[in-house]
Order: sequence, then C-alpha cells, then structure tokens
Amino acid sequence: MKRMCAALCLCLAAVPALAEEGRISLTLAEAVRSAVERNLDVKAELYNPAMAEADVRKNKGIYNPRLTLDTAFDYSETEAVSAFQTGSAINRNSQFTINPGINQLIPFGGTVGLTFNNAYNKNNASSERLFLNEYWNSDVSLSISQPLLKNFGREPTELGIMVAMGNKDGSTERFKTKLLDTVARVRTEYYRLYLLREELEVKRTSLDLARKILSDTQARVKAGVLPAMEILNAEFGVASREKDLNDAERAVLNQNDFLRVLLQLPMQGEIIPTDVPTRDPFQTNQEELVRRALEIRPELLEQRSNLRTSELQMKVAHNRTLPDLNLNSSLALTGIDSKYRRDVEKVGSADYPVWSVGLTFEYPLGNDAARNEYIRSRLQVEQIRTQIRSLESNVENDVKIAIRAIKTNFKQIEVTDRGKAFAEERLRSFIRKNEVGLATTRDVLDVENDLATAKDNQIKALVGYSEAITQLWRVTGDLLEKLGITVTEMDGDSLYAQHARQ
Repeated sequence: MKRMCAALCLCLAAVPALAEEGRISLTLAEAVRSAVERNLDVKAELYNPAMAEADVRKNKGIYNPRLTLDTAFDYSETEAVSAFQTGSAINRNSQFTINPGINQLIPFGGTVGLTFNNAYNKNNASSERLFLNEYWNSDVSLSISQPLLKNFGREPTELGIMVAMGNKDGSTERFKTKLLDTVARVRTEYYRLYLLREELEVKRTSLDLARKILSDTQARVKAGVLPAMEILNAEFGVASREKDLNDAERAVLNQNDFLRVLLQLPMQGEIIPTDVPTRDPFQTNQEELVRRALEIRPELLEQRSNLRTSELQMKVAHNRTLPDLNLNSSLALTGIDSKYRRDVEKVGSADYPVWSVGLTFEYPLGNDAARNEYIRSRLQVEQIRTQIRSLESNVENDVKIAIRAIKTNFKQIEVTDRGKAFAEERLRSFIRKNEVGLATTRDVLDVENDLATAKDNQIKALVGYSEAITQLWRVTGDLLEKLGITVTEMDGDSLYAQHARQ
C-alpha cells in the first residue's frame, strides 16, 4: 500500500499531529490524505486491479513455449509370418524411444512444433538377410498447424488477454469510484464534525445565558420585583438547555469516533477540524460541467470499457460461426544407422527429407451452438449500450441537481445571516423589556431559544453550501483532480509486484 500512496499524487499537508494533550488538530487536506492512505475500504478495493493484473499475465501465458519429453520402452514376441525374413519362427522386437520437443502458439492462432525423435530398435532378424537387427532411427520434425477461417487472427487467439485487460481497466475505474466516494464522504463528515462542534458551542452559550437569567431572576425575586414562579421558568430553561448540551456533546463524541474509523486515526485525542466551510460564490457553467461529467465520470468509463470488451467478444463469436479449415504441414529430416553418431550425422545432412501438407475441413450441420453464442453476444452489446445511455441521462441529471443545490444553499447563507442578526437584536430587546417588567422570564428564554436556532441554521447553511460543492465535484468526477489526487493502473500493478516478490 506504500507504493499506492506514492502513485496517488497528493498535494496535501503533513499527517495530523497532536496539537496539545488529548487534542488532534486536523485540516481538511490532512483528513483526505489520511483516508487515501489508510481507509480500509479503499485498501480492499485496490486488490481488484492487482488481481486483474494477475489475470492479464495469466492469460498472456498462452504464448509460453511448451517443452515436451516422451520416452518409452516396447518389447514384443510374435509368431513370424515368414521365417525367410528373420530366419526364425518367432519375431522378437524391442524399442526404446526418447523424443524431446518444443511447441509454441503463434499470434494468428496457429501452432509451431519442433521435435527431435530418437528410437533405438533391436530385433532377432538375421544379419545374413541384409536386415539391421540393431540400429538407431532419428529425425528432426518441424510441424505447423494454422486455422484459415474459424479462430484465425489475433483477436480470437488473444481474446482472453484482451478481456482481462478490459476487466483491469474496469477494475481501475471501480477503484477510482470507491476513492471518489470515500473522499467525498470524508469532506462531508469533516464538515459535519465542524457543524456539531459549532452547535455544541451554541448550546454552551445558550446554557450560560440561561444560568445568568436564572441568577438575575433569583435576585429580582428576592428583591420583590418578580413573583417566585419566575424562578421555576428560569430553572426549567436551565434544565432543558443542560439536556440539549448533553445531547450535543454525545453527538460530537459519536462523530469523532466515526471520523476516526473513516480516517483510521489513533483511538485517542479529540479531533479538532481547523478548516471552516467556505462562503465564497461558486461559478457554474451547466453545459461545460455536463460535458465534463460525461467525459470523466468513472462509472461511465467503466461501462465504456465493458462495451469495448463485449464488442470484441461479439466479433470473435461471429468468427467462430465460420467453418473449421486448418492447414497442416510438416517437414522432417531423417536418419538411420547402427551407430547413433552416424544416425545423427545423416539427420544433419538433410539427405533424407520427408514432408507433407494438407487441409482439414470441419463444419457442424446447423452450427446452432456458435450461431446462438453470436446472437447472445450481440444482445449483450445492445444491453450495455442501453445501460450507458441510461447512465449518461442520470449523470446529466445529477449535475443539474447539484448546480441547483449550490445556488439554493448559497442563498440560504444570506437568509440565515439575516435571521441570526434579527434574532440577536430581538433578544436584546426582550432583555431590556424584561428588565422593566414588560416581558416575562419565559419570553426571554423563548427568544433566546430562537437565537440558538438561528445560529444553528446559519452553521447548517454554511456546511450545506460546502457539501453542495463537494457533491457537484463528485457527480462531475472532478473531485480527485481538484484535490490533486491522481489514480492510474500503476497503483494496482505496484500492489501486484509487491506480492509477486514474496
């Protein structure tokens, strides 16, 4: 996985460090980096391109030369048809053979073989009748078999290789999709932690104000300015805000743990997000963003890779509906002698050549198996084309929705800013009214609660705006590039090489 981190070119900051005892200050860039390097789902997904690389190399093994070695010993005793040939009523023959060879597949579907055949023969034939009764018989044979119709060409021959390479492209795009989703999730959860911490601060401020109101109310009741029941209202306000604070603290702790698992950070220290959501205007060009998404969305690239593979399989399936017509040829240089050395010399002299050439034709009547395999492959190609068109429509719609969300959330920031300003002024007004007896303690607490809600809405609008930008980058496929993350097939190759050395 260390090699993967080198290939994923991250223009990010250093790994987060403990800022102080029990706290981890974490920038958004550091959070993304930690997820890319450590997230277990990302690590697990990278094994698929690595395994796909193993499949590619396995299928390339069809071109590995094959060494062969045949050896045997045969012995027979048979009744002679004519004693004139052997000088005996019984034929006794023994033979020892040892035949090393090598054969190789060639790119257009044929095979080439080279064999060195050696046979040592011994019989009981009478040497007086001009028969060799002990001799070596050797030959060097070159054979070629080449399909001329069915299975002719590189595509039928290398179909397994090409399919494996297509699958590897698809697995790389799936890894990119997983990484894209993970990075988008990190940004969302990072800002969610920021949101919850800000809400926690709002709850603390609200509780402090409620306690101050309670203290002021108690003093004024003691002075006889307010009735005693106002203390109950103030105490209820403090109790309800203490519960709200407790709930907010629990939510922050839960989000800390969730983000810690997502980023695989040490199980200690409170995470402090140091980057705040942006409120800068975001310019969009719908036509350009849709075009960009249709070009680089990894889900589309994966489906297009699947289409190329299916079109190749369809082409090969059509080829396999043709008749079998094979060219078979061989050439052998032979020798025979009672001495093995002279036998081999005769082979090398090429004085005794043997050659042959011929054609083999075969075609099943009806050819239903091959014909229906071709039909099935055509249907699969059309199915994938339809799926791509559907995915393109969804991608275009995703981009439009994301653009609208950005515009809506940016407007929401302005609305919540105004809402917070109004709530603050209204609270100040009610505090003054309460001081002169024109508003009850309950009125002040209700207005203060409205201010807390307005602050929460403002924070949520800021976070929602940043999340909308993240979502747009996600649906256009630009998120990794925006963060300086580059994914190539070398990531899986590095993991493959790491395990190949073990």
